[in-house]
Order: sequence, then C-alpha cells, then structure tokens
Amino acid sequence: MRTTTADAPPPAVRRPERRGAELALLVPAVLIPLYGYVEVGLARRGAVPPGVAGYGGTLAGLAGLAHLAVRLRARNADPLLLPIAVLLNGLGLVLIYRLDLQTPGRAAAPTQMMWSALGIALFTVVVAALRDHRVPARYGYLSMAVALVLMVVPVFFPAVNGARIWIRVGAFSIQPGEFAKILLAVFFAAYLAANRHALVFTGRRVWRLRLPTGRVLGPVLAIWAVSVGVLVIETDLGTSLLFFGLFVIMLYVATGRTGWIAVGLLLAVAGAAVVGSLEPHVHGRVTAWLHPLAGTTTGQGAGQLAQALFAFGAGGLLGAGLGQGHSILIGFAARSDFILATAGEELGLTGLTVLFLLYALLAARGYRAGLALRDPFGRLLATGLAAILSLQVFVIAGGVTDLIPLTGMAMPFLAQGGSSVVTNWIIIALLIRLSDAARAHHPARPETP
Repeated sequence: MRTTTADAPPPAVRRPERRGAELALLVPAVLIPLYGYVEVGLARRGAVPPGVAGYGGTLAGLAGLAHLAVRLRARNADPLLLPIAVLLNGLGLVLIYRLDLQTPGRAAAPTQMMWSALGIALFTVVVAALRDHRVPARYGYLSMAVALVLMVVPVFFPAVNGARIWIRVGAFSIQPGEFAKILLAVFFAAYLAANRHALVFTGRRVWRLRLPTGRVLGPVLAIWAVSVGVLVIETDLGTSLLFFGLFVIMLYVATGRTGWIAVGLLLAVAGAAVVGSLEPHVHGRVTAWLHPLAGTTTGQGAGQLAQALFAFGAGGLLGAGLGQGHSILIGFAARSDFILATAGEELGLTGLTVLFLLYALLAARGYRAGLALRDPFGRLLATGLAAILSLQVFVIAGGVTDLIPLTGMAMPFLAQGGSSVVTNWIIIALLIRLSDAARAHHPARPETP
C-alpha cells in the first residue's frame, strides 16, 4: 500500500536537550536589538536614548521568562526557535521606535512592547498548559467554528483603509483574522489527518491526479471556500491568499500528490484575475503593481510603493545606517506594511538578507519538527504553522519589492500590530511544543516474532 507524506515513519532519534545553547543564543538575541536602540538614539538625537535601560531590561526579562517556561515544560524543544523569535521581535521594536522619532505624538513602540509582553505571556501559558500537542485535534470542528465567527464579525464594523478586518471599540482594536489562521490550521490538520487514507485511495482518477470523493474532500473544501469568500468581502486579500496557500500545502502533505500544487497555482491565478478585475480596491493595487512609478511620471508624486523602491535603492549593499534613512516619507504604513523598506534603506541588502535568513531558519525548524513527528496530526500542524510564517513573509516581501501586488499584511514580529505579534508568539509556542515531542526520546519498539 502506498504511504503518504504524513504517514512516512521517521527514524527514532535521541537528541540532547540543548537548553544551555538556547540560553546562550538568547544573549545576542537581546544585545543586538539593544545595540540598535542605542544606535538609533545616537543617530537621531546625538545621545543615548533615556529609556535604554527599561527597553533592555524588559526585553531581557521577557526572553528569560519564555526560556524558563521552555526549560521547565519543553526541555527537548528546538533551541533555535525562541532566540530567533526574540531577535526578530526586538529588531521590530527598534525599527518602530526609529520611525516614532520622526512622528512626534504618534509613539507606537511602547504599545508594541506591551503587545509583545502579552504575546510572550500567552507563549508561556501555551507551553506550560499544552502538555500533549495532539490535544487540539479533539477540537478541530470547534476551532473551525470559532475561526469562522472571528472572520465574520469584522464585517459589521467600519472599514479601515479600505478593508473590514478590524474590530474597534474606542481606543482598543483587534484583528480577529490573525487568530483565525491558527484555528484553521488546527482544523485542516485534524480533518486531513483523520481522512488522509480516503483522500489518497478513493475517488476518480483524472490523468495523473486522483480526485477525492466529494464526501471526503467536500467539508474541508467548503470551509476553505467560505473563509476565503468572507475575506474577499472584507477585501483582506493578503489573508485570503495565505489561507489558500495553507490549504494547498497541507493537502499536499496529507496526500503526497504533487498535482495538488499545480491545481492550487492554477486556481490562485484564476481567482486573482477575477477578483483583480471586479473589486475596485484590489484593481487599484494591481494597477500600482504594474505601474509603481506612474505618479512620478505624471507629476502627482511618488506613491507608497515607489517610495519603498526608492528606499531599497538608497540602501544599497550596506545601508545608510540605523536612524539615517528617509523611509518615513512612505507615510502611515511605514511602521506596518512597509517596515521592510525601512530595514532595506538603513540596513541595506546585507541586513535584508540576514532578516530573510532568520525567517527561513524559523520556518525550516518548523518543517523539520513536522518531518520528525510520528503522528499525522502533529506533522500536518507543524507544517501548517511553518507554512503560515513562510507564506506571510513571501507575500509581504513580494508586495513591498513589487514582485506581486500589495496585500496589506504585517511582517511577522517586525511590523507594528498587536494582534499579529500575539498570534506569532502563539505559533512559536505551538512549534516549541511540537519540536519537543519530535526531539523527545522514543524507545524503539520490540520486534514482533
């Protein structure tokens, strides 16, 4: 009988705990952002920022709290996941603080630090409370129902910058779709793990692709279609693209059929063409993607995308130096959608390469945990969570560099966004739990006579 990617048994291995290595890596993960914080203050004001002790102490305390939770509750976890997340979160706080200095009265770094603290607090709760990564599989349908509710609720609130993805009550705001992506990953993993054999071995064969029966694939396909449809109504196209990619990747991992990748790409291109031609907000973004310098040639001034491209060009190989760029000209989105342009201008291509390598390493360790896990649900969930991170980075970086149309998402850990940073810390907590199970010692089964 043919085995699927989710069924392939990994070799049983015993790995050292590596908690000392994690603690050693956390030291530079805190010191590098602290150096950047001081460098920004010297560049912009010629003096060390007055809050440097508080910033460094808070970041070190949060990193220590997260490390303590891992040391006590997930001793076999991957030692790279937590330091990379702390480093990216710290660098994001530095870039937001740097942009704050040029917009008096709109300081976002303290709020981002508060959300980061909440995210790490939830990280410790998940690592401490979730002792078995297979427990969420019992609540797959409940996760799906909650995710749909979270995505529908913003429809009843006013649009912000053309998208209905926010719930705003006074000064408080939250983006429910960020949390929905984790819940949908849990549902996809639970459903596909339970039905993977039916997906592979039943249904009609069309050329080299066996199409599963509607009874097997229908429920998960319907849930995916509803979620994407809601997001299209909300014009949250970045998240809809993320959900589509997540669904295709997890379906491929569950079935081992490469044909699903080709089908997914064709459907994505067809869907993008239809939505791009019918929805004015999306049509405008496609037009900006095709003609990013149109405003400069017609005398209307450079738009956000053109300013971002100028920032990347000005950064060159080594960058202008922290605090010495002009990416604030991008406008209100400089801290969120376009914060990568600030990194490109002030850290150069070298700094951008380091950032992308950090993201790649973070996602790769998630995929590695998935490959080492023995149970299909754990494999699919680890793959799905790592896919969320890698797809989000690709969609955002591609939009800011004019590779694909802009989608309006937040760069994981780096950009301003409370819901985003909290969600990313929950993802890291789940990957910590999954990698702990993957790296734990599994005694070899005695051979049966």
